[in-house]
This record gives sequence, C-alpha cells and structure tokens, in this order.
Amino acid sequence: MKQENVMLHATTNQPPLQRRNPLLALLNTIRASTRMHRSLALASILALASPASAFVPSPQTHNVLPISFDPATSTSTSPTRLHQSSVPAETDLLTRLQSEAKEVYNCAQLAFGPVFQPDSSVSTETTEIVKICDEIDELRNKEKSSTDDELLMESIQLKAKALAFRRYELLAKMMRADYSAYVATASFLGSRIPRNEFPNVQDVPYPDLTPVEASSAGEDSDLVPDCSMVPMKYEDSLLDKLLLKLFRNLVTKNTGGVTSEKDGIEGLLEQGRSFLLQPDQTSEAQNKMVRDTLGGLMTPVLPPFYRIFMSGIVPKAEFVPEDVRGRQIGPWFYAPFLTSFVTPTFFGFLVGPSKPNRRKDGQPGGLLVEKCKFLQESGCKGEF
Repeated sequence: MKQENVMLHATTNQPPLQRRNPLLALLNTIRASTRMHRSLALASILALASPASAFVPSPQTHNVLPISFDPATSTSTSPTRLHQSSVPAETDLLTRLQSEAKEVYNCAQLAFGPVFQPDSSVSTETTEIVKICDEIDELRNKEKSSTDDELLMESIQLKAKALAFRRYELLAKMMRADYSAYVATASFLGSRIPRNEFPNVQDVPYPDLTPVEASSAGEDSDLVPDCSMVPMKYEDSLLDKLLLKLFRNLVTKNTGGVTSEKDGIEGLLEQGRSFLLQPDQTSEAQNKMVRDTLGGLMTPVLPPFYRIFMSGIVPKAEFVPEDVRGRQIGPWFYAPFLTSFVTPTFFGFLVGPSKPNRRKDGQPGGLLVEKCKFLQESGCKGEF
C-alpha cells in the first residue's frame, strides 16, 4: 500500500544536534570527490576531528520530526535511526583518511630525514643503502601481487618513492664526504639502482657494458670501437622541432648557403659535413661558424645577460669604475644549477633527453645526458 508522510510528535532517545556537525558535512563532500581531493582535505579533517570542534547535543526535548508511516504495516522509520545507520560508514571513512594522513607523515619523515643531517653523520658504509634497496625491491614485489586494493597500492608506491628519495640523499651526502667511497658504492649497486637515480654518474661505469680501449691507429683500424649501447629512439617535441629549424637556418646563413633536403637532425649533419669538406677549410672558419650560430640562437639579449648574471663579468660601461671594468667576479653560485635547469628544455634538440643532477663535489649544477643525440646520429667517437 502507498506510504504516506505524516508529521508526528516523537520523543527520541538520541537528541538532535544543536548545530550541524562541520566534520560530517566535510565527510559528505569528500565522499563525492576524487582521491586527490581527499589528500588535500586531510589537514582539515584532522583539525575538525579534534575535541575542540566536537558538536554539543541539545537537552532531550520533544521535537516535531517527519516520520515515514505505512498504514498497512503500522511501522515507521525515524530519521534519527537513518542518521544512526550512516554513522559507521562515516566513521570508516574518517578512519581511512586519518590512516592515509599518518602514512603520508611517516613517508615524509622517512624521505626528508637525511636532508637535515650533516654530511659527516652519514656513514660511508653501504649497509643502510643496501637495506633501502632491499626494502624497495620488496615493495615492488608486493605491488605486482597486490592489484585489487587501491589504497594499498598507493601506500606501497608512496613508500617506495620516499625510500628512493632517502637513498638519493644518502648517496649525495656520501659523495660530498668521500667521493671515492661513493664511486665504489655506486659501482657495486649499479645493477640495482637505475642510473638516472644516482646523484652523479661521471665515474660510475655501466654495469652491463665493458669499457673499450683505444686501438692503435692504422689504415684498417678505428680509433675506438663502435658504441655497444643500444641506439636510442628520440621523440622531438614541438619546441625541439622549432629550435632545430631555427638552428638549421642559422647554419645555412653562417656557412654561405650550405643546406640539405633531408629533414631533422640528419639534414643538420649533412650541412655540417658539406661545410667541413669544402676546399681550403680552416679550423678558424669552423669555430667562427659554430660561435656565430650559437650566438644567433641565443639572440642579442642572452649573451650580455649571461656574462653579467651568470659569469659575473662586469660590463665595460661608462658608469662603472675603471678599475673594475671587464673584471670577472663570478661565476655566481647559482649559475651551474640554472644552466643545468635550462639545458634540458632548450638544447634537447641537439643532445636529446637530459636531466639535472649533482656535480662531483655533490652540489647542484650537474647534467645527465642519457645518450647524446648529436653523437649517436653522427657516429662521432673518440678518446677523451
């Protein structure tokens, strides 16, 4: 039979809320949001969950409540009972969010712990770093076998990233304290740590490649054997294609019209070979062509800016005292880092993918080129 809603005076054992619970309202909003939005609301939830913000029930009184009444069965359902039935779900959600907040806090402590330690406090032994590698491997195995629980997967991934960051910081501090110990540790763990996760790989050999020795020069022998690394396939971005186009136009201009019908880096290499093989070619002319081409790519604005704000060269201007004109008081401390930060974006069309890393002294300002695009495509090789 059709149910009818009627208004009855009812006395409830559970008193109504004196005011709307802000925590309950926030939880209802979060339930409809994505997990990313949940993470942003963790701090608000913890604040609202404190005793200071708890709601205060009003004294027990008679209240007018809407009751759903069925004349056939003479049964009714109170909104108070409906509210009570939703409490466990809201409690579970709050517990889950608090658990996530605790996990984020623990991972942050794990990752940033070494950042605030002095370099001298870091041991040059590989024990702790090996333990971190073991923990990361164990988490990766759990990640492969646990694909159903989304929360567990995210927790595993977060902890693995925190451990990888901690390992990086420990290696960086070891490099600053004892570079020889760092090279030995990095070489030992080269097969367990991805190469791009080391602070510096300048003297760290590839784990799966055997160094080649320069052979004696002769008519039938090359100076250095061909590279045994797998050729990299480069994918140019729109910016890479635009910069390469501009660079090739500048090469055509500075070589007296030398051009090529080939596209991309292959056309640039053919332009260079044609220019180098011209009759009566000199090294001075080659250096001037490279200098003018790079200068044109940087535009007239960047070279003076670089000299002053990167190299620290005092401009030769009238307002500058004569005793300091043209003197170099740099390079500034930020110059290496800024250069390594700019290079991956604006010179990827020549060198391929790269990323900033650390210098041999452990300070920012290094650059890791995965495999030089220009050298691979040109077949250039030599001993250095």
